[in-house]
This record gives sequence, C-alpha cells and structure tokens, in this order.
Amino acid sequence: MSRNNIFVVGLNDLNRQRLQQLRGAEAHRIHGLIAPEEIYDTEVFPLEDMVRRAGETLSAFDEPIDAIIGYMDFPVSTMLPILCQRFGTRTTSLESLLRCEHKYWSRLVQREVIGNYIPRFTAFDPFDDDALAKIGAAGLYFPFFVKPIKSSGSRLGFRIDSPEDFQLAIGRLRNEIGLISEPFNFILEQARLPEEVRAVDGGYCMAEEIIGGWQCTVEGYVFEGEVVPYGIVDSIRYPQVLSFFRYHYPSRLPEHIQARMRDLTQTIMTHIGYDNAAFNIEFFWDEIQNRVWLLEINTRISQSHCDLFAKVDGVSHQQVTVDLALGRRPDMPHREGGFRVAGKFFYRVFFVDARVTRVPTDQELKALEQTFPGTFIELQVEPGQQLSTLPEQDSYSYALAYIWMGADSDEALENNYAQLAERLTFEFTDIIG
Repeated sequence: MSRNNIFVVGLNDLNRQRLQQLRGAEAHRIHGLIAPEEIYDTEVFPLEDMVRRAGETLSAFDEPIDAIIGYMDFPVSTMLPILCQRFGTRTTSLESLLRCEHKYWSRLVQREVIGNYIPRFTAFDPFDDDALAKIGAAGLYFPFFVKPIKSSGSRLGFRIDSPEDFQLAIGRLRNEIGLISEPFNFILEQARLPEEVRAVDGGYCMAEEIIGGWQCTVEGYVFEGEVVPYGIVDSIRYPQVLSFFRYHYPSRLPEHIQARMRDLTQTIMTHIGYDNAAFNIEFFWDEIQNRVWLLEINTRISQSHCDLFAKVDGVSHQQVTVDLALGRRPDMPHREGGFRVAGKFFYRVFFVDARVTRVPTDQELKALEQTFPGTFIELQVEPGQQLSTLPEQDSYSYALAYIWMGADSDEALENNYAQLAERLTFEFTDIIG
C-alpha cells in the first residue's frame, strides 16, 4: 500500500505520537521539517533562512510530497503558504492568511462585515515619541491594550492604564519588537498587500479598546469554501490578571451565544477568502452587556486543545489539519471520547524572576498520572533554569507545567486538578516577587 508523505514543520515527539493516533494514520508517513528546537525553544526566527532550508529539504525528497503542515503560530503558520505554493500542496493563500495574522489588516477586514463585534483600534509606531497623543486623537483613552502588529501568544501585550504604563510598555516594545518584526516583514514582502496595509509593517503596534468577558475559542476549518465550526473551548484566566488558568472543553457558554459565535465565524472567514485550512477564532462574551466581541483569528488549530478533543470527541483535531492538507473533508468524530469534559491547566508562579532549583521527578509525575487516569503532565522548566529565559510567556507570570486532564463532570475536573496541584513540588532561589 502506498502511503502519503506528510511533512510537519517543527515536528516534535509529542505531535508525532498524536499523529500516529489519528484515523487513517497507517496510510501516512510523517517527516519532520525544521528541527523543533528552532521553533519551540527560541524567540529568534531567521525566517528567510528557515524557508530556504525547508525548501532544500523538500526539493531533495525523491518521492511525492502529499502535504506540508504545522501546528504553531508564527513563524510556522506564515511559512506554510509559501512552501505549499512552491511544492503544489494544499493550504490557504498567503494573502488570506495575512488578513488574519496581520492584526491591523485583520481589523480593517473585520470592520467591513462585523464592525459591531470588534473594539475600536488604531495602529501606531512604538518609536514615535508622539504615539500616545496620536492614539488619543484616534479616540482611544485609558484604559486600552497594546500589542505588536504580529506577535506570538501573549508576548509583548500590555494593558495601559496611565502614561507611565505606556512608557514602560514602549520601552519593552522598542527593545524586543525586532525579534518578530524583521522576520514578519520578510513574509510581508512575499505578499500582495493594499497600500494602507503595506505602510503598517511588522514594526508597528496596535492600540485597542479594552474588551473582556467570558473568553472562548471557536475551532473550525474551511473546505472548498464551506466554513465549518466544530468545537468551542473556554479559556479561563486567573482572577485579576491576564494569565490563563485553564482551557475547558466543551464550552459552558449558553447555546444561543455559541450559535452567534458560529455565525460570526462563518461570516468573517468567508469574507476573508480563507480556504482549505484549519483556523480558530478567539471571542469574548460580555455577559452584562450581552455583547460578543471578536478578539483575534489564528490560522491553525490550537495545539493546547489537541488532547481535549481526543478526550471528549475521540481523536485529536490534528485530524482536521491532516485531512485538509490531503484534500479531504475532515473525518472528525463528535463525543466519542472517554470523558465528558477535559481541561488543560497552566501551573504558574507569579514572580518577576527566579531560578529553578527543583522540579517534580519522573517518578512523582508518573504517580500523579496513575492517580488521575487520563492525565498528562508536561514540565516547562528544569533545574538551574532562570524563569526569565522561558520563551512565549505572558508579561505577568511563568507557566511551569501544562497538565491535561479528563473527567465525567466539571466539578470532578476542578477537584482533581486542585489535588494534583498540591502535590507538584517546585523549588526556587533568587526570587524576585
């Protein structure tokens, strides 16, 4: 039996294991493309060189290339349209992807069809000493949120409550924005952009009206022009801060709110022209005002949600990515998993910095996973590590471990995590609180 050759940018052991558990996996040969440490363990992305080396690897492959996929945000997501176009595999166009990932362009396009569901916004140059005054002239006043035109995760995102907050954020942005702006500008050079978008390159930032409420993510895909939302995952934060506490599936939002989010998803993704690829959209529901807000669009499945779908629906939603890349309508089951609910928990410390001196041992982790069946724990730190060296962290805390758990009820899930968290032992020195 001939097998499909599927190349995965940044393939690591965890994702290889997940891919081997998909429906039809016996018909796939999985190949890595770009070492995972170049994607996961760094904040420096020589994107032009990465695209060149990936192209050389693919060109040297002497069998058919059936699919090129990835599960990461920047830089992986932006590489895929370039590589897929070059080697004749399926994904959405670079321009439609950028209508989602270039935050300013995305807001402009959203405003054309769902303007009542997005916050007020403006772009600004963080190196412009008059930036704050220009933000005010655009109708945005304290408090507001700032973030780069292109970012990854929650990195370099700040709530601004005062001029002092803005100056502190500007200092960080000026020092660090180049890590993403330079490689993102390489991607922009490959695309056909409207002039108003081309003028706002990767070195710019966004200021947006503060929105909030019950946060969730609609996971979906587009197949031959048909937009299909297939699951909604709640994103629950720690009290009073922006840091995530857990992702929870299925969503506990009222059904009529979920239906409105699915409708908005179909409207905007059709308007963008996104096709033959997976995506997810983050929304807020402001329960007091009964108002839905669109936060942002991501051009990939969420890796954090893979195990949640496997636990509840029976297979990781990587199924969607693989099937679409092979030109097939996704064969995604529904509620065929071993648990009624599932969560990914973020075990965090709220330090400015510290040095890790102890992490849970393999034996301790294995005992916890056996105590709570279906649990998987992935440490994010090791002894001797300085917390400030961790990549992809928000501005308020550090995630020491990710814990995926399943249960038969919401209450059981929360209670099981509370018991597990009490038994996770980390130790630190040189703590800066």
